[in-house]
Order: sequence, then structure tokens, then C-alpha cells
Amino acid sequence: MDLGPFDHQPRTRIVFGNGTLSRLGDLVREYGGSRVLIVSDPGIVKAGYVARALTFLEQAGLPVRVYGEVRENPDTVDVDHCVEVAREFQADFIVGLGGGSSMDTAKGCNFILTNGGRMHDYWGTGKATKPMLPLIAIPTTAGTGSECQSYALISDAETHVKMACGDPKAAAKVAILDPELTISQPHRVTVCTGMDALSHALESAVTSKRSSISSIFSREAFKLCHAGFSRVLRDSSDLDARAMMLLGAAYAGTSIENSMLGAAHSCANPLTAKFQVVHGEAVGVMLPHVIRFNSVLPEIAAIYESYFDGDLADRISELLWEAKMPGKISHYGVTEADLPALAVMATKQWTAQFNPRPLSEADFTQLFRAAL
Repeated sequence: MDLGPFDHQPRTRIVFGNGTLSRLGDLVREYGGSRVLIVSDPGIVKAGYVARALTFLEQAGLPVRVYGEVRENPDTVDVDHCVEVAREFQADFIVGLGGGSSMDTAKGCNFILTNGGRMHDYWGTGKATKPMLPLIAIPTTAGTGSECQSYALISDAETHVKMACGDPKAAAKVAILDPELTISQPHRVTVCTGMDALSHALESAVTSKRSSISSIFSREAFKLCHAGFSRVLRDSSDLDARAMMLLGAAYAGTSIENSMLGAAHSCANPLTAKFQVVHGEAVGVMLPHVIRFNSVLPEIAAIYESYFDGDLADRISELLWEAKMPGKISHYGVTEADLPALAVMATKQWTAQFNPRPLSEADFTQLFRAAL
């Protein structure tokens, strides 16, 4: 058994269960908050979840301001607008309520509000020199696992390059996992975020940074997400399945924090940047091909076999079909002529360096060709 070295420092307290949003006010008080900024998106505002959060915070006697304009795949402009609201309100506590975009924007705001400068200054790891505000992350989708990660993924507004900005201080103090908040997800959001969570579990399981700690979380994450995904597709009101997906996504996020990601995400980001493919779909369509590429290594094939008794790549393709997600990147308008440029972009993605089997530009081209 390969028990490599690790340094596991749990930074985020997990509060899990139906109705746990009601604990928000007490938790903010527990961590010293007195002026709370809620960072969310228009869909979550419309769904009424922000109003519910406001109620619990106001019952605790806390002044609150809402920034509810987060866009999908947030960029530096989104973060700057959020910072303006936080500064004007003099917030001393942040709540990220929504999908990964809301939580990433909340973290990005925290970096600049407390440490100054701009997002580019924090591209990388550990570049915040001053303390940051306490953050509570409340996911309403079961996908990104951002609630259990210390990284914010923010795109450069001009180049559209995704910057991974991480620091231990950016991790949420608490993640509130309330399955009831995921029931109202549109079907498309459910399938895209669910496939993203599955990919997180499988990619973090095999990276060059994997450890016995990350393996515990990735294995349990895959077990929960794999069991819950098909059930949610069949019955969107299945609260037990929603709970499995939400907890699985958080475990996958914890695994990423300890293990990073690999080539499927390196391929996905260029598809999003150049062809506006939703992230979960982009990762999903590439994942079977990356699994086959990595399975050439016997030790990686053995890990995949321990996760699923059968052909794992074929199983992911079956789930894509079951979710009515495209199985070819040509569906998005990608042609043979686009592959070299996509491959160049993929080699520059930060997750590429952690794939268990190193990839050249030619390897990335072949992966895209296989998915064409």
C-alpha cells in the first residue's frame, strides 16, 4: 500500500442536515460577525433563499447587506463590484450563498477587501499577507465543492484566463450543507454540477499529489455522488439523493484541497473560454477520454477498478447519456481545426501539472480529437 506523506489541516467546519440554514445567525455570532455581507446571484435571490438567510441573520440582530449580482464564471469585474459594496457597508463578515460562482466571488472579495490590490496579485497560493474576514459558505448546488476549498477561481475580464487564487486564510470557517436548498435547482444545473462533482472525486483520486487522506474523501465522494446522481435524475424531489450529492460534492472539494485536479479540468477550461461550454458539461465530455488515457498506468487503472467494478470510462459515458448531456465536443461547434489552439490552452492550465500521466501538447490534441 502506497502511504505517501501528507499535511492535513482541516480549516472548514461542516454543518450538515435538512434545515441547517436556520443556524446561520447563531454561527455568524459565534465567529464574531457584526456586519454581514451576503454574496449571491439573481437566481438564488429569486428562489427566496437570500430572503430566508436575511431572516435568520436579522433575528440574530445583525445588520446585513446583499450583493446579489454574481454572474456565472465570475471575473475580476464581478469581484471589484462586490468589493465596492463590502467597503461601503463596512462588512466584517461574509456569507457566500449559491453555487461555486457566488462562493468564489465571496472569496475573491475577501482577498481584495482585506489585503488590497487586485485579483491578479493573488494568482497562485499563499499570497495574502494580512488576516482575512471570516466566511460562511452555503452551497445551493451539489457540484464545485468550493465550500471546502481555500481557492477562488476568478477569470481575467480581458483575457478570460481562469486564475486560481488560494490561501489557507481564504477557506470558509463554516460550510452549511442544507440539502433543502438544492431542491429548486433547474434540471440543467443539477446535471452539470453533478457531473462536476463526480469528476472532482475521480480526478482528485489519481493526481500526482494524491495521499491517503485525499483518497478517503475522494472514495466516499464518488460513492455518494455515483449513488445519488441517477436517483436525482429520476426524481428531482428525492431529498435523500440530494443530500448524498451535496455531501459528496463537499467531500470531493476536501479531496481537491489535498490532492488537486488533472487533465479533464485542463481540457474543460479552454472549452469554456473559447466555446462557452458550461463547466460541468465540458469536464463531463472529456472525462471518459482522460480516464482511458490515465489507465495506461497500471497503478492508476487499479485505483479506477477499486472505485467501480467495471469499465469506469464507459460508466461515465452512460451517465452523460442518462443526463442527456452531449458526448462529443463537436456538439459545441468544435472542429478539427480548433484542436491545436485548444491543446495549447490546455497545457497552460494549472491542473495539468498534477495529472498522474504527464501530457504534451500532442497528447492534449489527441484527447480533444478522441472527444470530437
